[in-house]
Amino acid sequence: MMKSSANSPTSSPTITVTSTDGSRSAGLTSPKLRRQSISNNNNAAASSPLSDNRRYSSGGRRLAFSKESADEFVAYTVQIPSTPENRPLSDSRGSPPPCSGKNPFIKDAIFTGGFNSVTKAHVRKSSDGIPSATKPKSVCGMDGCDEKAAGGSFKSYCDCGFIICRDCYLDCGGHCPGCKELYKEDEEPEDEAAEEEEDDQANPLPEWGRGAKLDKNLSVVQSFKNTNHDFDHTRWLFETKGTYGYGNALWPSNGYEFGRENGGRYETPPDFTDKRNRPLTRKVAISAAIISPYRLLIAIRLVVLACFLTWRILHPNRQAIWLWLMSVICEIWFAFSWLLDQLPKLCPVKRVTDLAVLKDRFESSEPNLRNPKKFSDLPGIDVFVSTADADKEPPLVTANTILSILAVDYPVEKVACYLSDDGGSLVTFEAVAEAASFAGIWVPFCRKHKIEPRNPEAYFGQKRDPLKNKVRLDFVRDRRRVKREYDEFKVRINALPETIRRRSDAYNAQAELRARKKEAELGEGAPEAVRVPKATWMADGSHWHGAWPSSEDGHSRGDHEGIIQIMLVPASPEQQFGQEADDENLIDTTDVDIRTPMLVYVSREKRPGFDHNKKAGAMNALVRASAIMSNGAFILNLDCDHYVYNSTAIREGMCFMLDRGGDKICYVQFPQRFEGIDPNDRYANHNTVFFDVSMRALDGLQGPMYVGTGCIFRRIALYGFSPPRATEHLGWFGRRKHRKQLLRTKNKQLDSDENEILIPINSNGDNDNDEATRSSLSKQFGNSTSLIDSIGVAEFGGRLIHELRGKGCLGRPSGSLAVQREPLDASALAEAVSVITCFYEDKTEWGKRVGWIYGSVTEDVVTGYRMHNRGWRSVYCVTKRDAFRGTAPINLTDRLIQVLRWATGSVEIFFSRNNAIFASPRMKFLQRIAYFNVGIYPFTSIFLLIYCMLPALSLFSGEFIVATLDVTFLAMLLTITVTLCLLALLEIRWSGITLHDWWRNEQFWLIGGTSAHPAAVVQGLLKVVAGIEISFTLTSKSGAAEDGEEEFAELYEFRWTALMVPPMTIMMMNGIAIAVAVSRTVYSPFPRWSRLVGGVFFSFWVLSHLYPFAKGMMGKKGKIPTIVYLWSGLVCIVISLLTVYVYPPAGSFQMP
Repeated sequence: MMKSSANSPTSSPTITVTSTDGSRSAGLTSPKLRRQSISNNNNAAASSPLSDNRRYSSGGRRLAFSKESADEFVAYTVQIPSTPENRPLSDSRGSPPPCSGKNPFIKDAIFTGGFNSVTKAHVRKSSDGIPSATKPKSVCGMDGCDEKAAGGSFKSYCDCGFIICRDCYLDCGGHCPGCKELYKEDEEPEDEAAEEEEDDQANPLPEWGRGAKLDKNLSVVQSFKNTNHDFDHTRWLFETKGTYGYGNALWPSNGYEFGRENGGRYETPPDFTDKRNRPLTRKVAISAAIISPYRLLIAIRLVVLACFLTWRILHPNRQAIWLWLMSVICEIWFAFSWLLDQLPKLCPVKRVTDLAVLKDRFESSEPNLRNPKKFSDLPGIDVFVSTADADKEPPLVTANTILSILAVDYPVEKVACYLSDDGGSLVTFEAVAEAASFAGIWVPFCRKHKIEPRNPEAYFGQKRDPLKNKVRLDFVRDRRRVKREYDEFKVRINALPETIRRRSDAYNAQAELRARKKEAELGEGAPEAVRVPKATWMADGSHWHGAWPSSEDGHSRGDHEGIIQIMLVPASPEQQFGQEADDENLIDTTDVDIRTPMLVYVSREKRPGFDHNKKAGAMNALVRASAIMSNGAFILNLDCDHYVYNSTAIREGMCFMLDRGGDKICYVQFPQRFEGIDPNDRYANHNTVFFDVSMRALDGLQGPMYVGTGCIFRRIALYGFSPPRATEHLGWFGRRKHRKQLLRTKNKQLDSDENEILIPINSNGDNDNDEATRSSLSKQFGNSTSLIDSIGVAEFGGRLIHELRGKGCLGRPSGSLAVQREPLDASALAEAVSVITCFYEDKTEWGKRVGWIYGSVTEDVVTGYRMHNRGWRSVYCVTKRDAFRGTAPINLTDRLIQVLRWATGSVEIFFSRNNAIFASPRMKFLQRIAYFNVGIYPFTSIFLLIYCMLPALSLFSGEFIVATLDVTFLAMLLTITVTLCLLALLEIRWSGITLHDWWRNEQFWLIGGTSAHPAAVVQGLLKVVAGIEISFTLTSKSGAAEDGEEEFAELYEFRWTALMVPPMTIMMMNGIAIAVAVSRTVYSPFPRWSRLVGGVFFSFWVLSHLYPFAKGMMGKKGKIPTIVYLWSGLVCIVISLLTVYVYPPAGSFQMP
């Protein structure tokens, strides 16, 4: 609860924040902006010991404010970078508008607060609220609905006389929007539900009506008889109301029957050539000439593997029973692991979208009754960008990612970008402020010339002709000017750490002088020496509220208050055009929309003694803060180094969410694409086999896994709610299906278990039940009433429009989202600060069922698994132009540590209740196998380590895994190898990867399986058995190579880690074993060449897979580090001693 009061136009309004139960209250003082306090003169900050010489392209300004509290008065000056919504006073022709005390609009203010601290607004600036327009009485009174009455007036459903159309009446939840009272009981909805259920059944072709004309009743049967016309499949679906597939069926509106008499006249069928009647998405089937042989080869290889293992078990090698036993156990596990990996690949699919249909359906070019101002009807989307360390994640990389988001091709007023700075760094804060300032130039430039990609660093670094496909005559001039501004922008960003350090040193020195002067004045009466903390100072001369490098109390990475700063305010729904190019405007934007999306900086509160749950906790804090501030129905999350490479990527994802059946989709996952990888991709950084083979295959089941970035979520699904309907797969292999509706309806309450959270949409007319539902939501989501109230709004924004909803689905009227967003006020921002406190999640379901799931270092996989387990499905969106691009570690050590983190998370999943063995019946059988394989694949490393050492042990001992190289053994081994190669070739055909990608993936599978995966198994077991927590360092994000720096210099850097010991030992053992076996066979009087050939073949198989690892150990130009020589010598000595002990020379002394 927040109260605002102002005694006079010149007094500072005091805002009081109290909790719902009245247990906590805090004073929030925010000064009102006075015109005489604004100055463009840099001398306004006379108290600053440093002169700020940074140049802003659009000008900067300094604001002088005063802050009052009960016991102090402090004057300070704030320098705010110029942004499109924050211009210097000299740019405006009139005085700034006065603040509205009724509905203040907050921007350019830092809101802080947290545990045992006061919520404060450190700079506040308000503007007038926008009055809402009244509607005529002949139009539906619901906000966002402009439906007019067909007969002159609507039916009165309530005694208060509130005007409402039939569609809005069905969606209002049983309460009158005017008087908020319950509607009277009416049996009509039950009848309509029965009629809808009857209409949803497949009907036969319409019969010939009496008196019907031929052109009014065309039947699709004529298409079969008349060979001169093609069969119109879309028309057949319409006439029969048939449905099949996903995203393919075109349903008619309810109650419409083509060719039948209706009131003495015949209705005309819709125009199927109209783009608005086409589906937004469709499946592209993989050729049967590829997928059928692919499935046949899987079956053949499975049969041959069973025969091979049976033969191996029935024909042991009695002379080396230990060698035979280890090899058989490993081969059985490898066959089981291959089966788990291959079964989910039986049904791969491809999908395509139609952006033209999306634009015609939701962005009408002509005004209509529902959307008279031609606003966009697309739902809102909140974009989350996460960063945690300004040292390992360069601020320039983060700033470029934000700029690419602000320039996306999506309605500006529907986009809000949130940056989560989990490190609380002032460097990141000021970098975001600089990005907000530069966005006023970059975003209009991208829109004017249709720039791709819209990341400045990536665009200006392209090695191709920039004039390609550019038609405007002023492009060269605009590009040159923007490039010059971006170069200055880079200089400012890169200089931020040094600038902040010098500024802080100067302020700290000044503070020390004042402290010494005060101490000298007190003389001997001073109780103690005054200690001046080494603070970090902002440009306005005040302390930074986040972390300081000196790590003082209350200002360290793990101990600081929550911070929220709106860098760019929400845009209005109406387009705003710029001005002609002049001294202040670099480019001509007279015909370009210059609006920018909302941009917010968020740093959640951290305190000692609280578990902050790493990235998952930061994401959940953003979910809560964004729900109060913008509440987009969908959420896109990106890492700070993954930028928008395709400006239409969000539209591509929305095609799946808004198409028929899209209300069951919890998220749309995009493939990860990487830049800065060496051309040979030595360590399989592109990971194309996973993203283009495994993920496409999962898309044919229940959907791909969530991989941590590049994913569009449905907010309601992220809240832990169940889908509107689900299918339970019962019986053996899930062959028996049971469909279930999971919506609370007005006339019945669906029985569900305690783990089921149904979307609270419609009321059943019982106030007691409404209170119980709200109380239950408070226990799950916390005590924020604003957050709970936002749930229904987010659910409505994600609905399908009425024309696309199916049986049992809730819809929304077309044009209901073409409204202006409510302005933010001080109470909303104070509430947002309260939900990012460190104690808010206590005794709630956050991290357990709601939001990102805690308890694993791979929180992304667990979060996606929980959604699939509740019955949701996901979609894999592969665009022609890459949707997002990022960076990946190309150094061997960084790559191994990254794989170690992933594998450790999989081990945690295997030993938790997130193991797919305990999945619910709503998860498909093959989807369950895929998730089970995610948890069990690290354990393959144990058998892989043993199997890679078997060739060396075989060569040392002179024995082999089989007694003799039998023809049957060789034939089955050859068949297994050939089928594996053919399967790889077919996967290459239907997925589009290259043979080089497949081979690199095979090589790194063995490298990771002998280095990182065994360590992950050990760490996972230690956590489960001994409770030892696992900590990982953040992977460094590499920026662009500077001038004079080698492009792939990081690839050749050698950094020692203990993970390199196992593969190095395997390489040394196999190399020495080959030399020993060859020399022994050559000089033996009775050489056994067959066993030598078999052992050497398997040793070369191991060494060929470890070849990239060997190159990484050598460094650049063959300069092998000294530590490699030391480990190699140690391994050679150990192997030599073991060989002599096991096989002593003839006549030598036997060791006791």
